[in-house]
Amino acid sequence: MFRTALRNVLAHKARLLMTVLAVMLGVAFVSGTLVFTSTISDAYQASSQKGFDDVDVAIRPHSGDSGPGAPAPLDQKLLDKAARVPNAASATGIVSGFAAIADKKGELLGNGFSTSGGNYYPGSDGKDARYPMQSGEAPHGPHEFALDARTADKGGYKVGDTVRISVDGPVHEQKLTGIFTTNDGAVAAGGSLALFDTATAQKLYGMPGGFSEIDVKAAPGTSQTELKSAVDKVLPKGTAEATTGKQLADDMAKMVAEKMDGMKTGLLVFAGIALFVGVFLIANTFTMLVAQRTKELALLRAVGASRRQVTRSVLIEAFVVGTVAGVTGMAVGIGIGAGLRALMSNLGNTVPDGPLVVSPSTVLISLVVGVVITVLAAWLPGRRAARIPPVAAMNSVHATATTKSLVLRNTIGALFAGAGAAGVLVATGMSDGKLVMGGGAVLLLIGVFVLTPLLSRPLIALARPVLRVFGIAGTLAGQNAVRNPRRTAATASALMVGLTLITGMTVIAGSVQTGIDKQATAALKADYVVSMSTRTPLSPDVAKKLATLDEVTAVSPLRLSGARAGSDHTVLAGVNGKDFDKLTRLDFTQGSLGALHGNHVVVDDHTAKQKGLHPGSRLPVTFEDGKKTTLTVSGVYQGNQMLGGVILDNATLAPHQKQATDTQVLVKTRGGATDATKEALVTALGKNPAISVADKKQVSEEIAQAFTLMLNMLYGLLAMAVIVAVLGVINTLAMSVFERSQEIGMLRAIGLDRSGIKRMVRLESLAISLFGGVLGIGLGVFFGWAAGELISADLKTYELVLPWGRIGLFLAAAAAVGVLAALWPARRAARLNMLEAIKAE
Repeated sequence: MFRTALRNVLAHKARLLMTVLAVMLGVAFVSGTLVFTSTISDAYQASSQKGFDDVDVAIRPHSGDSGPGAPAPLDQKLLDKAARVPNAASATGIVSGFAAIADKKGELLGNGFSTSGGNYYPGSDGKDARYPMQSGEAPHGPHEFALDARTADKGGYKVGDTVRISVDGPVHEQKLTGIFTTNDGAVAAGGSLALFDTATAQKLYGMPGGFSEIDVKAAPGTSQTELKSAVDKVLPKGTAEATTGKQLADDMAKMVAEKMDGMKTGLLVFAGIALFVGVFLIANTFTMLVAQRTKELALLRAVGASRRQVTRSVLIEAFVVGTVAGVTGMAVGIGIGAGLRALMSNLGNTVPDGPLVVSPSTVLISLVVGVVITVLAAWLPGRRAARIPPVAAMNSVHATATTKSLVLRNTIGALFAGAGAAGVLVATGMSDGKLVMGGGAVLLLIGVFVLTPLLSRPLIALARPVLRVFGIAGTLAGQNAVRNPRRTAATASALMVGLTLITGMTVIAGSVQTGIDKQATAALKADYVVSMSTRTPLSPDVAKKLATLDEVTAVSPLRLSGARAGSDHTVLAGVNGKDFDKLTRLDFTQGSLGALHGNHVVVDDHTAKQKGLHPGSRLPVTFEDGKKTTLTVSGVYQGNQMLGGVILDNATLAPHQKQATDTQVLVKTRGGATDATKEALVTALGKNPAISVADKKQVSEEIAQAFTLMLNMLYGLLAMAVIVAVLGVINTLAMSVFERSQEIGMLRAIGLDRSGIKRMVRLESLAISLFGGVLGIGLGVFFGWAAGELISADLKTYELVLPWGRIGLFLAAAAAVGVLAALWPARRAARLNMLEAIKAE
């Protein structure tokens, strides 16, 4: 039986090729994901850990819950103590923050959050060992700086150039005095690093005489643990803490691994979808192979083969196919992993140097996935083959399903679909129905898949009047499409799954975008929102500068501050109380904005519900400087993506802030939002590469950017599932042509020409693909509507929007799949020799 199974594999190479391709694509996606994420993760970990090579113990501000506000910086006194600790070779004061470097065209160099700044801290020899100078010398004074070699090369800068820099808003023109090399992981990953002398850095980052970190180097022969114990003795209690360099490196590696795990999980989900779709193709292939070999299998039974042996022979075929597909997919996946890394670099996302990582677990998982998926998909057809009685060798090749099996299948499908639909509908009325809705969606999808053979006849019958327009070829195509409902269903289901996900996500993303647009338009009267493009704090000087412009009629900086409301943490949002009403349009459920000054505040509905607040309520708070006061609630408004929390006048908040910084500035202009006005604002701010001046439309687009990015990724990744679905259609049609060789020969003999045969096969493929497309789009719209009901609880302006244009494109794509998939089978059918086909069995 083993030899028989191998011979069957070799005898059906062409038919099994599509199955191999389907499994190979899924496995390639899995192995490629594992190789890519492992390579990137290891490269980032190695690069990040290099930054701690010269750190034995790091002293940082205490991160515990010590009260409102940011922890105080470390001072010079502590630095001197750390340097005198027994067995300490040296101590270095670190100042760090954000620094945007403009290229010669004024564009931002580096990758957003990783565009950082720091201080050059020379030792006794006048050099900072962390940053060896490649050319030039260390910076001195407020107008000089040094730049890392990668960024200098990227921007085309050399020693002596004047470079425009921004750390929190205003643009500084600094002279480039030195270009250095560094092991900084952020720089290796495409970021930038600008260094100033210590006094300048302390002034720029708002910590005069202070440091954000102190690094202590151990004397030879002293372990990091021993040095940490000694450093702990000199630390002020509750304000600073010491950590070994090894612990920091381990924490960084763990953080990188966790971030990569999220990416890996997301990519593997799509690999799973591709494999799930591939299961339909594999099961379909083996079902048709078994049906075509009914006589052969029955004869094996007649000459003594047991049911178990027949099942085993089919599973052996599946094992061989799965092994070949697994090995091939793993090899292709390694190439995909390497290609994705190169693609990231080409797109400007620099990846740290490192080897391509192909772990033993990746090899094992790839092979196991390929073999297990194929064997499991072939198991049911194998069991069906074993039940073929020996007398079937004397009967027709095509075994028909019994009435009992059809009734059982349809009953199970109806129960699953009904339970799933009920679960989804019930979840729409629940406050937190995500799990219920997810479970219901899975049940409904399974139920529809099981019912697909039953649904195929009436739905494809609706297309028959259109098919008849194409004459006898169209009539025959309609009949052929429903001749074997199970095969048609398995083929269409692969396409259905992909289009369900794509349509559902498109409906959700479009509706959320509309809701956010409405929210931004409704909440904002301001013409522009000014912020740092990297979402770092903005200097108060920006709001002051904008307020002096003739084009500007109202300005309000938005300033956030940590505080306590009773025993709970809360965030206070400071605004310009005088102009705030001119810049926003809040939807009040109780009270009103009134006069926003002094101790009068407004709170969002979530905070009001949580703390039991209403107009006139008294809210005791502790500011970040520790001082206490009682605020009076004037109104309760509906929170939104733009504004939330406790809003009060900046004049009340500012005296309690250690360092005033803004998150954004709302601006109302005399002429409204025009290109000329925007250019005036940008010019007034020094054409700063790090500052974003966005109108209402751009604000809503930025908020919805995550949805857009996710949707584009979804389209790209689900293309894999669609490719597998195309292979399924090709495979089904090819086998259908093989089965109907005699019939096609007869059609040719009685006068149907080659073009008519081609047309018949193409129209059959088109009908099957459109059937799967209609089911997928219908389910996708239903799931999109249901998910929207949950989203609308948090996004009040959510509105269901059906993207008819894209739905039409999806349906057209399904039709294109059918037409393209039929090209080879149709050509093959037309080229059959009619006499040989008539004699075929």
